[in-house]
Amino acid sequence: QVQLVESGGGLVQAGGSLRLSCTASGRAASALAMGWFRHVLGKERETVAAISGNGDSTFVQYSMADRFAISKDNAKNTVYLQMNNLRAADAALYACAAVEASPMGLITQARRSSSWGRGSQVTVAS
Repeated sequence: QVQLVESGGGLVQAGGSLRLSCTASGRAASALAMGWFRHVLGKERETVAAISGNGDSTFVQYSMADRFAISKDNAKNTVYLQMNNLRAADAALYACAAVEASPMGLITQARRSSSWGRGSQVTVAS
């Protein structure tokens, strides 16, 4: 059983930065493709970023790629999402997800995430 716990969310001013963390337990993060998704009430969940088990492949949604970055420290079983230049439209519940790593493409793996954290709320004040 994989457990994921996010931290780092909170209230930030527009233009500010925030770094989210997601720590996995129950499995080695190196064996998990992991990603970040965000959800606003009443709207569909949106993929933010994903990273492969060994960290050698990453994806960031194109509209955020110049501001957001995903990284992974498998020694700490932790995935990070660095968010810069935050805008009001970035406010959402950011949830970490994971799936057993496989030779499939990264996006395919992320779409099949089976473990989810509770999420960390990001609020942007303008």
